[in-house]
Amino acid sequence: MTVGDLGEFGVVNRITGRLPQGAAVILGPGDDAAVVAAPDRRVVVSTDLLLEGRHFRRDWSGGYDVGRKAAAQNLADVAAMGAVPTSIVVGLGIPADLPLTWLDELTDGFRDECAVVGASVAGGDVTRCDQVVIGVTALGDLEGRAPVLRSGARPGHVVAVTGRLGYAAAGWALLEKGPPAGSAALEEVVAAHRRPSPPYTMGPRAAELGAGAMLDVSDGLLQDLGHVAEASGVRIELDPQAFAVAEPVAVAAKEVGADPLEWVLTGGEDHALAAVFPAEVRLPESWQVVGRVVEGSGVVVYGREVGRRGWDHFE
Repeated sequence: MTVGDLGEFGVVNRITGRLPQGAAVILGPGDDAAVVAAPDRRVVVSTDLLLEGRHFRRDWSGGYDVGRKAAAQNLADVAAMGAVPTSIVVGLGIPADLPLTWLDELTDGFRDECAVVGASVAGGDVTRCDQVVIGVTALGDLEGRAPVLRSGARPGHVVAVTGRLGYAAAGWALLEKGPPAGSAALEEVVAAHRRPSPPYTMGPRAAELGAGAMLDVSDGLLQDLGHVAEASGVRIELDPQAFAVAEPVAVAAKEVGADPLEWVLTGGEDHALAAVFPAEVRLPESWQVVGRVVEGSGVVVYGREVGRRGWDHFE
């Protein structure tokens, strides 16, 4: 069966029937709007669009992977503010001939990625569209903490990252070349492109440790840190020797003849977290110090010329 066979309200009922609600959701799907608890009296809000053919391909990714990816990139934005995600709402445009099994997998992907952080899919909207279009809005609770902005980097701070870097870019390059076969390392980076794994809990933890600025790495580390440098009026200097290139990324780079460090520095969609901290802060082992903040402007990498610095939708 397809979504066209079921009809609009049948589709809505099918989606909502697969979505349990967590404690933060006071009123879930079924009314004109959801009601979500806001104990902090402030709500962190982030939204993103995913378009078929630009952000994902159905011949590369199943519905479950797309659902996990769509939820993850929004939940990561909330975590990067130092908040705990509580819920998402989803706007969904789908073709009438979309198989119901794909829709079920997509819904399950939303549900399961939210479950990682204890969040829920609180509601949304569905309409007919020529291709799959997904709009996700995520909500989060600061739990009494101040939000971590991009404008708080100061000279003397250290720059640190946590989470995977270069994996999604490596997976995309392999899929462009053709599906990998017989290598667990290659399959790992392809899986990372299809479904990121953000270090959600590290966002609130970084806020508690006194992070001066933070963001998730969605468009490439250099490009995203450039936003911090500009907002803070500082210069960020990165040490290429400080980056550990993971074995799967190195194996993929050898497969396609690429420089793995370029993927680490400029590849997007891993949704790692990058933050700056006072130099005296003792960071958990999950954070890797990769540079420093000094007076000046921009982002530089010692001893390396970097061409393309990250993803730009209109480039």
